[in-house]
Amino acid sequence: MMDVAQLLSRDAVTVRESDEVAAAARVMRERHVGYLVVVEPDFAGSTVRPIGVLTDRDIVVGVVAQDVNPRSMLVRDVMTRNPVVLNAADQISTALQEMRRIGVRRMPVVGRVGELLGVLSIDNVLDALSAELGNLAGAIRNELLVEKALRT
Repeated sequence: MMDVAQLLSRDAVTVRESDEVAAAARVMRERHVGYLVVVEPDFAGSTVRPIGVLTDRDIVVGVVAQDVNPRSMLVRDVMTRNPVVLNAADQISTALQEMRRIGVRRMPVVGRVGELLGVLSIDNVLDALSAELGNLAGAIRNELLVEKALRT
């Protein structure tokens, strides 16, 4: 069985809670993502830990739909605080159950001391599953070819 560390995207796009929402939105546009991990340095200052997440939906619902100037708001004003995180050693099945339970498609992944390692998305899992299904289909196809070759 696969664990989260095997499938996570290690290039998580991050922002600070003190950043302007408009700046966070520009990061989303430039990096072609709709999900940012809000981080702060750990106590030693050598790594960062997730303290929240900010989605494009958070910006639409919390800023645009309320007709608020995004330059007047900080990430901390609209982010989801204390996100549920996955541990790198968690099994994919556990991660999917947790995503289903809280109704999300992406989750931050942390290491043993809570440091941000990356993000696991449903897309990561679907890519891995489609590769596995391709292998399964190939095995069936090759079995038929081998059987046909042996019988002719």
